[in-house]
Amino acid sequence: MEGDGIVRVDINKIKQSSDNWGSSTIFEPRREGSDQIEARDSNNGKNGSLGRPGVRVPEQKLTLFALRLAILEKMATGLGTLGFIWATVVLLGGFAITLDTNDFWFVTVILLIEGARIFSRSHELEWQHQATWSFSDAGKFSFRALKSSSHFLVRTVKAIFKPVLTIRPQSHHDRAITRDAQIAKYTNQNGDKMSTRTWRTSDVPLIPYTGWVFLSRNISKFLYWLQLFSASACVTLSMIRLVQQDFGEISKGDSDKRNRKSALNIFYSLALAEAMLFLLEKAYWEWTVIYHKLLENVNRECEFDPSGMVSIKRFFYDAYSKCVNGSVFDGLKMDLVSFAMELLASESSDEQLTGARILRKFATSERFSEDTLQKIGISISVMERLVEMLNWKDPLEEEIRRSAAEILSILAGKKQNSLRVAGIPGAMESISSLLNTGQSSRGAGDEICQKNIVCDRENYEFSAFNHLGLLILKKLARDHDNCGKIGNTRGLLPKIIDFTHTGQRFLRENHVTESQVMTVKRSLQVIKMLSSTTGATGKLLRQEISEIVFTISNIRDILRYGENYTILQKLGIEILTSLALEEVATERIGSTGGVLKDLFRIFFNKDILESQNSVRVAAGEALAMLAFESESNCGRILKLKMVEKLVTALKDRTLSINSARILRNLCSYSSSDCLIQLRGVIPAAPYVLQAIMLEGNKMQEVMLGLAAKIFRFMTSLESDIIFEETGIKAIELATKLVQILEHYEYPPVKVPRIRKFTIELAIWMMKEKKEYIKFFKHLGMEKQLENVTETTSELESFNVFSGTIGLSRDSTTIHSLVETATDLLADE
Repeated sequence: MEGDGIVRVDINKIKQSSDNWGSSTIFEPRREGSDQIEARDSNNGKNGSLGRPGVRVPEQKLTLFALRLAILEKMATGLGTLGFIWATVVLLGGFAITLDTNDFWFVTVILLIEGARIFSRSHELEWQHQATWSFSDAGKFSFRALKSSSHFLVRTVKAIFKPVLTIRPQSHHDRAITRDAQIAKYTNQNGDKMSTRTWRTSDVPLIPYTGWVFLSRNISKFLYWLQLFSASACVTLSMIRLVQQDFGEISKGDSDKRNRKSALNIFYSLALAEAMLFLLEKAYWEWTVIYHKLLENVNRECEFDPSGMVSIKRFFYDAYSKCVNGSVFDGLKMDLVSFAMELLASESSDEQLTGARILRKFATSERFSEDTLQKIGISISVMERLVEMLNWKDPLEEEIRRSAAEILSILAGKKQNSLRVAGIPGAMESISSLLNTGQSSRGAGDEICQKNIVCDRENYEFSAFNHLGLLILKKLARDHDNCGKIGNTRGLLPKIIDFTHTGQRFLRENHVTESQVMTVKRSLQVIKMLSSTTGATGKLLRQEISEIVFTISNIRDILRYGENYTILQKLGIEILTSLALEEVATERIGSTGGVLKDLFRIFFNKDILESQNSVRVAAGEALAMLAFESESNCGRILKLKMVEKLVTALKDRTLSINSARILRNLCSYSSSDCLIQLRGVIPAAPYVLQAIMLEGNKMQEVMLGLAAKIFRFMTSLESDIIFEETGIKAIELATKLVQILEHYEYPPVKVPRIRKFTIELAIWMMKEKKEYIKFFKHLGMEKQLENVTETTSELESFNVFSGTIGLSRDSTTIHSLVETATDLLADE
């Protein structure tokens, strides 16, 4: 106790003092969510930067650039409009007859080339917009290709005369994922794509037999160069006339020509200013995009791979179009997440893929995930679209489907979002579709036996979708209501259990991949979460899981051959423990050949590393649960002749608690025919008494419970010998029992039955010898029993728990024990 009134406790010492029996078990109540398999993904809890004030997201650079370009564009357009009006109304309308031939043709040519430039400008964005969807051309035609260089012109000229089928995308050594790699899988023998019902707009040949020249994705290039040539010609012609100032002679008294020079100077100046503004815009464009690499920088800051340039370009064109066609500030309202969500709702597969890629990248990014998931989570339509995409089986849509599954797997990491996902009609059926293997064989073990034979659908990554489907289910299963929906989805439970199939070859051969092991692990995790569900839902789920004929046999294979995968063994054991909450399932597990024997082998396996002792603890808990209230399983355990080993294991601090539980259940629930075998527990009495005197908490509780059963098999002489051997006097034991009742006035959840076991042992002592009654009366046992009556809770009425719900109410209530003890004290 410090002077400031704060108690400082060494947390590490507390953890060490509890040793291996400090973790929650099925024999004590657990609050909802206190024993999850894994914590929620750390990405979901980290602050994103999209919505935080003072932090600029990468695409803001693009929207600001689009705003500046739009201002220059609108200024040039305004001057051009004024120039057209001036030329048509003032010059050609008022001076058309008096203009010199040179000026007439100069004005006419300037108007024509400016008209061509304005026309091409008005349509360039449209063509560029469509050109961005050429995924096979991603990275090949970027803004760098617009540089005025002889290399570009040479390549363009060469390409014009090549057949369209000879055009191939430019390779990039660092290109991560391209659409070509997927489409190439589904081509005919001639190398042509399989027929589809719609065109990709970037591949439309506008005029038959013209090949590459009139592909829509190349029109924007032509329009771009047309604008540059038009603006340059306009600058040249305007400068020539402004420098020459040769507008013809004006004679005195010729009033029709006196303002002609000024009118022409104004027109040429307007034309020059417009063209110069346009060239300034293009120069700013080239300087920012090519030399400052704006798009590449934004692409990198968004953490996209090189193929992400398609998304960045499309976003920029959309923002620029809005600024040009509407208010210059419209583009500032755009962001990549909302842009991607709009694309996801498109009917175009290319647009869907781009939207899915953006959302997947931002959802998995540490910087952007929080705000991205928040935006997706509040948009039911987007979540419904993602769920719908899980059903898409077309190989050409594989990446879209996979991206949707990845986004949902992250989205389901937060409880609120997981409830929304599960609440979408047909969501569970869609998730179930991810678990299709594309093979007739069962599970990962059969895949090993087939030497990784490719699936019927060429190289379709079924395993990746299996992983994602199981991951989504695992996150959804954290919520009680979702567990019920999973169980009610037709055919889903058998699919999940199918992935637990392994076998000897799978578990003991070296060629098993980490991915295949992960599939088994995730399926076991999902089953564990479902089987440990509380309430009526959990009861139904456990019944359904145990009724599937492969469940227990698959877990048995993991127990038998999985010594190299202790994490899988532990998960399998925990599933058996949860299933054993149901009487029918307990019998099924016990009657499945070798399960009890394999559990004991793991429980007593001293070759397991100390860091992996948790699997031994889990095996002990499973055995204790299987022996609980099951006469048939107790008989099977006694036939295995494990009593002596269990007695020895009481001295092993890793195994002592569960050894005591197993022995107590054997003593409590074995048939009367096994009394001779059960006398084998008597050698454990000395250690049990010492543990009661020296230990505390959970260890003390289980030893008290075992002691009350062991002494039933001993005669008075044998019990006296035990007290003599241990050096513990009966009065000392009686004192300890009274102290326990006094200390645990309100038993904590970690030791819910300690008072009950204490009273049971006290009753045995008082029945054994009359003099023990005097000890208890002198120690104030009557007062403690009265206090127990007044403070008894429901917690002490049950032997096992499903979360906070008590199961298997003890037929002998604590009140009846108190009454028996009180009557014994009164008889003295």
